[in-house]
Amino acid sequence: MLIDTALSPRLETHFDALTSSLSPLDSAIAIARTHLISLQNEAGFWVFELEADCTIPAEYILMMHFMDEIDVSLQKKIANFLRAQQSADGSYPLYKGGTGDISCTIKAYYAMKLAGDPLESGHMARARNWILAKGGAARGNVFTRIMMAMFEQIPWRGVPYMPVEIMLLPKWFPFHLDKVSYWSRTVMVPLFILCTYKVKARNPLKIGIAELFVTPPDQERHYFAHVKTPLGKTVLAVERIARLFDPFIPVFVRQKATTKAQDWFTERLNGTDGLGAIFTAMVNSYEALAYLGIPADNEQRLTAKAAINRLLVIKDDMAYCQPCVSPIWDTGLTSLVLQEVDRFEHNPTTQIALNLALEWLSTKQLRDEAGDWRIQRPNLLGGGWAFQFGNSYYPDVDDTAVVALAMVQTKDKKFAENIERAGIWIAGMQSRNGGYGAFDADNIHHYLNHIPFADHGALLDPPTADVSARCIMLLGQLVSDHPEYKPVIDRCIAFLRQEQETDGSWFGRWGTNYIYGTWSVLTAFESAGVAKNDSSVRKAVNWLKSKQHPDGGWGEDNYSYHGKNIHGVCHASSAFHTALAILALLSAGEAGCPKIDAGVRYLLKNQQTDGFWNDKNFNAPGFPKVFYLKYHGYDKFFPLWALARYRNETQLNHSSI
Repeated sequence: MLIDTALSPRLETHFDALTSSLSPLDSAIAIARTHLISLQNEAGFWVFELEADCTIPAEYILMMHFMDEIDVSLQKKIANFLRAQQSADGSYPLYKGGTGDISCTIKAYYAMKLAGDPLESGHMARARNWILAKGGAARGNVFTRIMMAMFEQIPWRGVPYMPVEIMLLPKWFPFHLDKVSYWSRTVMVPLFILCTYKVKARNPLKIGIAELFVTPPDQERHYFAHVKTPLGKTVLAVERIARLFDPFIPVFVRQKATTKAQDWFTERLNGTDGLGAIFTAMVNSYEALAYLGIPADNEQRLTAKAAINRLLVIKDDMAYCQPCVSPIWDTGLTSLVLQEVDRFEHNPTTQIALNLALEWLSTKQLRDEAGDWRIQRPNLLGGGWAFQFGNSYYPDVDDTAVVALAMVQTKDKKFAENIERAGIWIAGMQSRNGGYGAFDADNIHHYLNHIPFADHGALLDPPTADVSARCIMLLGQLVSDHPEYKPVIDRCIAFLRQEQETDGSWFGRWGTNYIYGTWSVLTAFESAGVAKNDSSVRKAVNWLKSKQHPDGGWGEDNYSYHGKNIHGVCHASSAFHTALAILALLSAGEAGCPKIDAGVRYLLKNQQTDGFWNDKNFNAPGFPKVFYLKYHGYDKFFPLWALARYRNETQLNHSSI
């Protein structure tokens, strides 16, 4: 439970008195800091809502009907949420303000129909007409077609052939679980069971969506029209041949593979945090447990359901389901923000909050636990942090770098071992090309993104600029005491130089997008001691300055993921992107630049009375082009970070703002 979700009237009165004598900058920082601290959980962490598109809440309703476990009251609230998100043309986008997505719209329509929405109602008619105009439900993506196959809306030939015997393939085989990302593994393994046995949804109301098909599903011959590459077509042909031999697979082989799949995912069920701590994997495992005969009152199955329900955000008349939760990430970043604020203030309240947060984080470090990352690095000492409350098999270097850096900046010896292990682990997770993936080293089997199953193009976890930058942001602070990290840093900087776009920006894999990537790298270059007049730094600075809007802010839309040259277009200003741009320019030595001053004025002008900012847009991809997120904390703590650093860099002159 949060300590407070809003400033109390007494606190507001206190602020009126406190801030009346402060400069606008100091006043803005003071109220934002205090409200941010008020949201700290009594255990020490911060966790903000993590919102995705309507696919996730729609899938929650679909899960209830799949399992015949329908909570009518909750279903009504989720349906209210879905109706409120529909675009004027009837479609459902992947992010607010985006264009309609057919798969998201199919799932939202089906969920609302399951919830009892009449077909003749306006919102259902608009959605249906939009889907039909786009070619009908047969054009849905692979995951949507798998759902429809389990609900008996399309034949199983409309989905990729994914026999559970995949679990028995040797490591040298072109496809193996070890060759795909963590999220792919956790989603796929229980899905192998569901697809192999063609598990049917219970669907107690027997509701279907035949009206969404242009061609009757049994007559449809173009379920795989999206497969365009020669490799993809070859794999599709092999799948079709293999499907013919499926009835002849020996029973003992199938049972052996099923047992291996069950053992694999049950070993990783992760208690009330769930398989992989991500929604889709949790749902697949929950449904697979039911098919495998685990009783409804079995503790394992009850815990799996509880893990899913912990993702719900329930309000008075609406509810939605998060794809996962982000307490380690939120707490690590908030700690860095408050440390920046406290460089100037030395506020006891801030220091208490920071100590509580870092003490909590210290208990979450993963050390000797089993983890899939050990497959590539079996002799490496553990020392990472995960993204969620608990996800012991899947720490990531991004969270680890942020948390460990916050500990480094305390200069408190009680965190020395945490920092030591984090540094060793991050240095050891470097990929051969010098960069870093988030969860695994050298996860670069790019041909796998061409198989029919991978129409989302996100089967892998290859090194990216933003994650790599975060790693050297930490190692740059440790290298004076650990000269063995110098070659690691040098290789990573070389990787980042190669990744720089011709216009000077860097791609942002885990945050939207080029502004996020450029902020990440410039911060890392500063930590690693790259000269401010370095040509890569100057190109990036010039690019950032060229993208500032007349209102003083910066902005970027997720549309920038959908075309190579689109990042030349900047969208409406946001507090989040303006904060990133200010932080990036300050890291590049641009303190005193009029463009930074203008950005600060934009943040001050757009701050709300509660001390926070309110960006409507989604600000990060789960998977570029196919799945986007809104971190509800980003418009709360990133602008405060920018204002605090600006004050620290220009404290002699800040009273003018």
